[in-house]
Amino acid sequence: MLRVLRPYVSSRFIEQVKAVIPLAIYLALFQVVVLRSGVDDSWIISAGLFAVIVGLMLFLEGLRQGLMPFGEKIGSTLPIHSPLPVVLLVTLLLGIGVTFAEPAIGALKAAGATVSAEQAPYLYALLSSWSDVLVLVVGGGVGLAAVLGTLRFLYGWSLKPLIYGSMSVALGLTVWCMNDPSLSQILGLAWDCGAVTTGPVTVPLVLSLGIGVASAGGKGDSQLSGFGIVTLASVLPIIGVMGVAIFVSQSVSPAEILTGSQAALTETVTNWWEVTPGVEVILGLRAILPLVLFLFLVLKVLLREKIRDPGFIIYGITLAVLGMIIFNLGLSYGLAKLGTQSGSLVPAAFVELDSVGGSPLYGPLLGVTVALGFALILSFGATLAEPALNALGLTVEKLTNGAFRRSMLMYAVALGVGLGITLGVVKILYDVPIAYFLLPGYALALVLTYFSSEEFVNVAWIARE
Repeated sequence: MLRVLRPYVSSRFIEQVKAVIPLAIYLALFQVVVLRSGVDDSWIISAGLFAVIVGLMLFLEGLRQGLMPFGEKIGSTLPIHSPLPVVLLVTLLLGIGVTFAEPAIGALKAAGATVSAEQAPYLYALLSSWSDVLVLVVGGGVGLAAVLGTLRFLYGWSLKPLIYGSMSVALGLTVWCMNDPSLSQILGLAWDCGAVTTGPVTVPLVLSLGIGVASAGGKGDSQLSGFGIVTLASVLPIIGVMGVAIFVSQSVSPAEILTGSQAALTETVTNWWEVTPGVEVILGLRAILPLVLFLFLVLKVLLREKIRDPGFIIYGITLAVLGMIIFNLGLSYGLAKLGTQSGSLVPAAFVELDSVGGSPLYGPLLGVTVALGFALILSFGATLAEPALNALGLTVEKLTNGAFRRSMLMYAVALGVGLGITLGVVKILYDVPIAYFLLPGYALALVLTYFSSEEFVNVAWIARE
């Protein structure tokens, strides 16, 4: 038994080692050689890195064996045995459900505790007293996007006009908010909410459902067109968040926010986040089990379909849950801990820090170059280790029979993320409004969309997250 499993497990393990270890070595060498500081808690960090590798290996294997076949089965069966309104209702509920299950969405209230009501009143309000409405709007945006994606596929609509229309609204609202000093501070949150809705569980499950609908409907040019079911899921929530922010600004003044009972609410949020034991375990379970339960109920109660190979499904789901929990633990005590150490020392390259004697370590120009180079390489490597991107790359490679390789997609996305994070550091260093980066960047994306084929437009607008 061990002889059979050893090559299989070792190949999966080595695959994740290649993605994680170079990033860790880079962080450690950068901190020791460039920033001239030792690595604290090296044993804890090493154990965390090992957990990241094992967690990724188990999670991706769980996707292959359990979750993706589950979603594809429902997607291919639902349009055949159910009328269109039922298909759309299930799609809407799935879109909302996966959003509420995402760990990043669950952390929004915790993020509210770190925002100053004096410096950013409307951002503070959205993440505190309006946080439930915010999450509901984001979930509704994802659900509506999933419905539009389903209709678009079933009726053979082109994805491009939907992208042009939704992005035009998003960019228009961005211009509105950037011209209002009190609203410009919520732009980062709005555009980030588009990213948190495409996490490591949502991507493979919703993609699998879309691919199943694509196969059953037979209207697409290729299975890649099934990706269109969730392409808009990262755009409509952005529109929703900015819409809520504009509504709040018309309803509540900054003075009313400052004089309200926000301090008590923040204390409640902070205490909940800090005293919850085993938060990584909770996040891992929340990310997967609600989705599995929803899909199971749809398959058994609505479609009355028998689950084939239930043992493999249970095995895959168990691996995915276990892998996500281990990955969250490793991320907290490995990569995140090491990254926080190195990141907190990066400013010593060009400014004076009390924690680093003899800083700044370099001249202003060289120091800023060091900081930007650090951000570029770190974000590039971290993106390659991201479970959601691994899952997306695996799906694309499978659907194209290897013509569009997972490595090619991952490196292209990682490079884009690296450049984006580097521009983000420039924004922080020189206090550049975020809209100055968003507007030209997405305008260029719309131009490239016009000249690209429909299939790769589907992939590209999902990969942007």
